[in-house]
Amino acid sequence: MMINIQVAWVGILLGCLAGAIPGLFFHNSDWLGGYASWQRRMIRLAHIAFFGIGFINLSFALTSRTLGLDAGFQRTAILLIVGAVTMPAVCYLSAWKPAFRNLFFIPAMSVTVGIALFVWRIINL
Repeated sequence: MMINIQVAWVGILLGCLAGAIPGLFFHNSDWLGGYASWQRRMIRLAHIAFFGIGFINLSFALTSRTLGLDAGFQRTAILLIVGAVTMPAVCYLSAWKPAFRNLFFIPAMSVTVGIALFVWRIINL
């Protein structure tokens, strides 16, 4: 689960960068079509996804360590990593071409199933 800690911290760093770079242009009310535009909303969603799914990966890894669970969580670990990578990617791709929004099921299902597997396992300890 060390990989989940690494993915989490890389995600948090990327979240900082994903906020700082567009933040240079946010003062322009017409940037990317205005505050409520699809492109701007998708970029904001990518920014927060880096943090949010990063924190989920960190919580998973630290909870596992705290409970002394070091085996049987490979699927959860992989699904959370898939979510951490694909959610911001799908957001940015959707900002570029709205048809990519049809891929949101990949990160959404990855994170949901990963969390469900983890919750099921820790409830049944």
